[in-house]
Amino acid sequence: MTMGRTAYSQNPEGQNLARAKANEINISPKHAIEIAGFIKNRRAHDAIEYLEKVVDQKKAIPFKRFNRNVAHKRGLEGWDAGRYPKKASLAYIRLLSAVRKNAEYNGLDTEKLVIVHASANRGRGQKAFFPRAMGRATPKVRETVNIEIIVQEVE
Repeated sequence: MTMGRTAYSQNPEGQNLARAKANEINISPKHAIEIAGFIKNRRAHDAIEYLEKVVDQKKAIPFKRFNRNVAHKRGLEGWDAGRYPKKASLAYIRLLSAVRKNAEYNGLDTEKLVIVHASANRGRGQKAFFPRAMGRATPKVRETVNIEIIVQEVE
């Protein structure tokens, strides 16, 4: 299977930038979009620490957009509804580590990186099926996500 290349949605001008992108990750688009909105304008190492706590189910991601029938979680500041999207958090941790390595390669200080752009959008759907009784099958579409992160060194 060949994968089509997709460009970055933003090409910011200026110095002290590093970026990373992951295409067609097999995670929930809703979880990815909520995490992207949450980590934007945070320091990269703080975002990684928080997402590691999400994986351990110590902290929750506030669900502000896709929050229908989402239960309240303890410890959220300024919001009630939240979840612990473990699989999506692991994908973001991996991508944030990659963007920190890219910044280090570009000669930036990795402790001063701020996430200036984080976005997630739906990728291609992969057709599959649920096997059922009596030799039948029900079609389904596996969702994928494209994630991009741009960081900038800030004093």
